[in-house]
Parts: sequence; structure tokens; C-alpha cells
Amino acid sequence: MKRLLPLTFFAALVASMPPGTAQAETAVLAGGCFWCVESDLEKLPGVRDVVSGYAGGETQNPTYKDYDRAGHREVVKVDFDENKISYAELVGIFLRTVDVTDAGGQFCDRGHAYSTAIYPLDETQAKQARAEIAKAEKALGGKIVTPVEAPAVFWPAEDYHQAYYKSQVRTLTRFGYVTRADAYKGYRKGCGRDAQVKAVWGSEAFKGLPKAGS
Repeated sequence: MKRLLPLTFFAALVASMPPGTAQAETAVLAGGCFWCVESDLEKLPGVRDVVSGYAGGETQNPTYKDYDRAGHREVVKVDFDENKISYAELVGIFLRTVDVTDAGGQFCDRGHAYSTAIYPLDETQAKQARAEIAKAEKALGGKIVTPVEAPAVFWPAEDYHQAYYKSQVRTLTRFGYVTRADAYKGYRKGCGRDAQVKAVWGSEAFKGLPKAGS
């Protein structure tokens, strides 16, 4: 008998829920630094929750100290109301928040762990994701390297990574003690994320977001 995983794992949602329920309202996306992807996608109407985590690797219970060595990517699990935003719409917006031409990482973060990817829950999501990539390639006028991967277990990241971009907890940086929210803003700007997305996408950059690059 197949062992069911906790509901935090989207693979279990596919296995344990009937068609048309939870699996239709969850997306797992890799776009480099999960703080940034969480920040962008939480702004979307219809998005209920975004959780930072890891997926795609060979080990169970990865941590921030070892996830990259086991082949995991930084990802987010997005729970959304399909009556307000569809999976296809979500994927289309996501693609315009990352550098889809870079297979070696994202912005200043290099390596597989920071590369972009889409992890569909089922074949329906996979087909929709491929269709959105094809549309985005036409809008971009070039090749998109973001792969549509096989379903994989989602592992939530440590608590301190969740909602990092708006946390008022103070942390030590090279500039002294600042809030995590301020540290995040400094990191995002210093890493050149928004500038590079705009350079790649032009007028399509962050299209669909109520407010970009914050």
C-alpha cells in the first residue's frame, strides 16, 4: 500500500485527493531565491498562501545547509483560489518575474539550486505549464530554458525563511543589525533581480503583478 505523505507535500495531494480539489489549487515553482518569489506571488489576488521550501532532490527532509548538495532547488508552494486566478495565469505571471533565459541560476545566485523550474502536480498542470511557456516565448521573442519537471516532493524550509521579506525580526548583517525585511530589500537590489528581469522582459516584466519589485 502506498504510504501517504503529510499534506505539506504536494505529491501527497495528488495521491490522496480526488480530482478537482486540492491539486487544482496548488502550484510549485522554482525561481531562484525563494524569499523573492514568495514576495512577488503573495501580491496576486486569489493567492491564499506561499510557502518557501525545497524540491527536486534526492534526500528527505533537506535543510538550508544541505539542500543544494542533494540536488534540490529553492521553490515555493503556492496555494490559490482557482475561481480568482487559474494555474495557467499563475504560471504566466511567474515566468515574467524571473530570468527565463538563464539556466545557470538566477541573478547573483548561481548553480542548480537557484535555477528556475516548474513542478506540476499532474499531467494537466504540465500541459498548461508548457502552453504558458510557449506563449511566453512568443512574447519574449526567444527561447525559455525554464524546464517543466516531473512531480517531486515539496519540503518546507525552516521557519525563519517564511515571510522573510516582511519580517521585522532583526538580524546581523555586514551593515549591522537590521530587520529581515530591510536585509531582504538590500539583497534583492544588490543582486540585481528587478533590473535583470526588466532587461530580459522589457514591457512584459512583472506583468500581472499589482506592484513589481518590492
